[in-house]
Amino acid sequence: MTLQQIRYAMGIAKVGSFNKAAEKLFISQPSLTAAIHDLEDEIGIVIFNRSSRGVTLTVEGEDFIAHVSQLYHHYETVLERYSKTEQQKKKFAISTQHYSFAVKAFVDMVKKFNIDDYEFALRETKTKEVIDDVAALRSEIGILYMSEFNRKYITYLLKEHDLEFHKLIDCQAYAYLWSGHPLAKRKFVTLEDLSEYPCLSFEQGESGSYYFAEEILSTNEYHRTIKANDRATMLNFMVGLNGYTLCSGIISEEINGSDYVAVPFKAANGESDRTMEIGYVTKKNFMLSTICRIYIQGVQEYLQAYTEQHHLEE
Repeated sequence: MTLQQIRYAMGIAKVGSFNKAAEKLFISQPSLTAAIHDLEDEIGIVIFNRSSRGVTLTVEGEDFIAHVSQLYHHYETVLERYSKTEQQKKKFAISTQHYSFAVKAFVDMVKKFNIDDYEFALRETKTKEVIDDVAALRSEIGILYMSEFNRKYITYLLKEHDLEFHKLIDCQAYAYLWSGHPLAKRKFVTLEDLSEYPCLSFEQGESGSYYFAEEILSTNEYHRTIKANDRATMLNFMVGLNGYTLCSGIISEEINGSDYVAVPFKAANGESDRTMEIGYVTKKNFMLSTICRIYIQGVQEYLQAYTEQHHLEE
């Protein structure tokens, strides 16, 4: 098995077609097909199901691609660190729940590099897709939170995908509101205070478990809920409907604007702990790229500076 064969297999898996993969890999289709046949014969499995509609990974093929993607990324990381020859654009991608601090740190990091030399990607997406992206190495890291409510299930999923969680910060819950909201000037709010207003929740998809919710409470604790699938829509609903969402309280005005406030959320007696443990997930025993380590350091520095400046509860 060669690194070239691995790159070919990854390329086909990515586009779902031998024809398209051959074009992107600058190789003839017969040569690509022969290389994959040789690879399958060598390792003793069928990687791809072939049909008139294209190609899909077999069950064994999915497992193979997951493992060799990690191997190939390690190779690229070593090459980046030690090779003096000119290489193709370096790639760096992260997947994250909807955190403006993650976007702000990403923007600050990108400014430090020559974009001509890099291919950057930030995916604000559903919780399950954050996990899937890192597991498949579409993204090098993913940013999400765990709490008393979802910890057991999220931990199970991470273990199933051979991922590990690295803590960044503990945050108490805050109600995120439009500055013109009737509760915006309160010192704190309770769930009872918020009961007459709609809770805004990021859509998690048809197969989404409520354990994937980005909001700190179980969805059945809210009196009314409106779903959104992007940050802009969420902010519009806050203004137009006096909606709210419960978040970490770490808000970047540069990303979200200055027309919104975070009001401390106070749990009633007997309610469960509302602490959010935000962190990033990686493949286990995975050697992170230089640019990824720079990004993580930027996130850590931003979170520390923000909490010190705003005196957030921890």
